[in-house]
Amino acid sequence: MLGNMEQTVARKQTKREKNNTQKRTEGWKQKGIWLFWYAVVPVFAFYLMECYEHNPFAEVRVEAQLFNIFLFELIGWMLYFLTGRMCFASRVLYGLAVAFGITNHYVMKFRSTPFVPWDLFSAGTAASVAGNYDFTPDRRMVIVTLVFIALFVLARFFKKGPRFSWKIRLGSIVLVGLALCTFVNALQQESFQTKHYLYPFLFTPAYMTKVNGMAVTFAMDLAYVAVERPAGYDADEAKETLAKYETKTTETDTQDLPNIIVIMDEAFSDLKVLGPLETNEDYMPFMHRMQQGEKNTVTGYVQTSVCGGNTADSEFEFLTGNTMAFLPNGSIPYQQYIKSRTPSLAGYLKSLGYATYAQHPYQASGWNRDKVYPLLGFDNLDFMEDYRDVSYVRNYISDASDMEHMIETYEKNKASGKPAFIFNVTMQNHGGYTDTYMNLTNDIQSQYASEPLNQYLTLIHKTDQALENLIDYFSKVDDRTIIVFFGDHQPNDTVASVVENGAQVETQKRYLVPYLVWSNYGIEGAKDKNTSLNYLAAQVLTAAGVPTNAYQNYLLSLSKTYPVISAAGQTKGIGADEKQLQTYKKLQYYQLFEKNKEKDE
Repeated sequence: MLGNMEQTVARKQTKREKNNTQKRTEGWKQKGIWLFWYAVVPVFAFYLMECYEHNPFAEVRVEAQLFNIFLFELIGWMLYFLTGRMCFASRVLYGLAVAFGITNHYVMKFRSTPFVPWDLFSAGTAASVAGNYDFTPDRRMVIVTLVFIALFVLARFFKKGPRFSWKIRLGSIVLVGLALCTFVNALQQESFQTKHYLYPFLFTPAYMTKVNGMAVTFAMDLAYVAVERPAGYDADEAKETLAKYETKTTETDTQDLPNIIVIMDEAFSDLKVLGPLETNEDYMPFMHRMQQGEKNTVTGYVQTSVCGGNTADSEFEFLTGNTMAFLPNGSIPYQQYIKSRTPSLAGYLKSLGYATYAQHPYQASGWNRDKVYPLLGFDNLDFMEDYRDVSYVRNYISDASDMEHMIETYEKNKASGKPAFIFNVTMQNHGGYTDTYMNLTNDIQSQYASEPLNQYLTLIHKTDQALENLIDYFSKVDDRTIIVFFGDHQPNDTVASVVENGAQVETQKRYLVPYLVWSNYGIEGAKDKNTSLNYLAAQVLTAAGVPTNAYQNYLLSLSKTYPVISAAGQTKGIGADEKQLQTYKKLQYYQLFEKNKEKDE
């Protein structure tokens, strides 16, 4: 009897264990199904994000697609283990994909380059001018966003997804985190890029993003947030090299120094360099006349490193003599690298006895100018709140009012007994060019049915008139004065592509803007004298009869073999040698990252 009871109990226990084992098995099967479907979420997120800008199936290389998916998987699982909720994690991942995709789309639209890591430093500046761009979504954006919204709603079915203990989640976070860091590091290695056919060239960032995918390219770009020391760099060697170019400046050299007024005009360019451009009247008659060989005038084209945006990079090149060619494509030195006193034209002229003025008729915080200008040697800063009785073109202070402000500054400075160095960055011609305004009529009409182009040309025409008035004023003053005028970059593709009109335009032509150096006293004139922004300041000082320092002398020497150097490319002359570029790179590193530290110590 007792034996039967024991057998019955044993059978029941065995059955319970079998049932429990079956339940555990079914439970893990169910979890496996949930985890499988969650693994599909990052795949959707990647392809849809890419669809904001292009067709990823046709344009992203196959292996690169797998790498992008793997990145999304790692990020997706990290979110899941961090939050412990499958539904919430999937929605966060979709939200990040939407934000990244839309941001990249508009950056491409307005600046013709993709969204890069260092753009995060520019968020404030971008927000300050956002109101002047047309953010109307196109059909592609609407469709992709609607699909994302549908997936966001469907994610509610993940609410029943499995939840793991905090111990499992913590261990998983560590493992996924290590995998993510390891993979991102691998993506940044040249050997890995070569082996897996990843496009590595920062010079063409739009194409890089197109064939590598946004996520992989962004991860690759992270390697360039900080600037590495050039191979073979030695600070003492850089100082010795500069010492060879040092010249002694005497009191005689610094007597009767001229006023120097530099105008870096927003988006000022002559788009006829891109293709045929016919208009009902000349859009820059004064500049075109000066380019014919006017007395005491130097004209030509200067090659910039940026196109459609990133104005601060052009400022950086002109004021420091450094080139963006040796820095990460799309980086902003004002926001990333200039954190202490940095050698510049302003600081040098200040040492010669100049009163230094930096002026910009817009917000002081743009590109960190209010913090950077003093570090470059400017003692007097004027921003939009310092301008009085001004006129506006569209929503910006006009170039006419801005140039009147320069005249007022010159007049006030006379009491100091010092020559004035005025560096002014205008705002009137800033993009976009698609809206209509009560205070602007598109008087200039081109042969193309493009109102954005007509608006842009009308703005350029107003700038040309303001420049003529400024030079007319200084032609009548007794104080020796030299005026330098150039554009910071060409406008974005919304305007420029109309003129290109499908033609095969050389890449470097998209980076050419006219420049002018004029004086009211005798300087040697020249026309068709092309250069790049890193050289222009030293060349201006030479033309003006102002002594130059060691770094400027080095640049003047280098310009004989490399007449043009920018992130858009270089022009080689007789005697050009790659070693010369390596020397320049080392000297620039010293100027930008070492020399300023020595001054602060």
